[in-house]
Amino acid sequence: MKNLKLGKSQLEVSNISLGCMRMSDLSKTEAETVIRNAMELGIDFFDHADIYGGGKSEEIFANAIEMNPTIREKMMLQTKAGIRKGYFDFSKEHILNVVDGSLKRLKTEYIDVLLLHRPDALMEPEEVAEAFSSLKESGKVRHFGVSNHNPIQIELLKKYVEQDLIVNQLQLSIMHTGMIDAGLQVNTKHDNAINRDGSILDYSRLNDMTIQAWSPFQYGYFEGVFIDNEKFPELNAKLQEIANQKGADKSAIAIAWILRHPAKIQTVVGTMNPKRLASIAKASDIDLTRKEWYEIYRAAGNELP
Repeated sequence: MKNLKLGKSQLEVSNISLGCMRMSDLSKTEAETVIRNAMELGIDFFDHADIYGGGKSEEIFANAIEMNPTIREKMMLQTKAGIRKGYFDFSKEHILNVVDGSLKRLKTEYIDVLLLHRPDALMEPEEVAEAFSSLKESGKVRHFGVSNHNPIQIELLKKYVEQDLIVNQLQLSIMHTGMIDAGLQVNTKHDNAINRDGSILDYSRLNDMTIQAWSPFQYGYFEGVFIDNEKFPELNAKLQEIANQKGADKSAIAIAWILRHPAKIQTVVGTMNPKRLASIAKASDIDLTRKEWYEIYRAAGNELP
């Protein structure tokens, strides 16, 4: 398993991470198998959020491995704050309460990375700054970042927040490539030339922020997976062709496609199936050529100018 440096921090983490959103559906034994398997594969970064399973995912995670300092030092834990039922909340009080709840459920004294989950239209950056400083000084959170934010929203936060924002978690897959499309279609009238994300991909590279790709197998917005989906015969045929050449499966090639980008993106994989995770993990050691990368991109229905 290859590692990458997370943003401007000194954290060296696996370039494939395990997203724990679905862990709330597992028994303690099943969860333990998933976590142990991930660590044996070299995956040491685990992505959580306070809303996953209403907090149950974090709780099951800690109970499954009987969290203790010896185990804790072998892994990186990330969680998120800001989504409440029917609205978003970046208030100081809510951020501090979320962290305290996550620390309790995860049975740990600190969170490696805390992300602001989705933009809050009523955000007061001064409050966020106060919350971050309090969490940093108390040792409860070591690093900070955002999720689903555009460059200007990040710049607004950076005006007030003292700590580096090292991560931006964004939806990215072969079938969800808006941040790539706009860069390729510059100076054209094609629909894909529309810049919906404020050039977030280039911004992240310029500012040393690691993009974490969530839903790397999804098309649309939680509409389903594209692997083995009859709606996408050309893409699956191309993935299978390259998978045969690399001695892997289609899912591994889909992840390798993301990892091939020079932005050094970290993928967040949410499978709770140990065997499937083992297959996906092979992506870390697969190097796609530039030609193969573009062939996959075009097979997904994208046209080059």
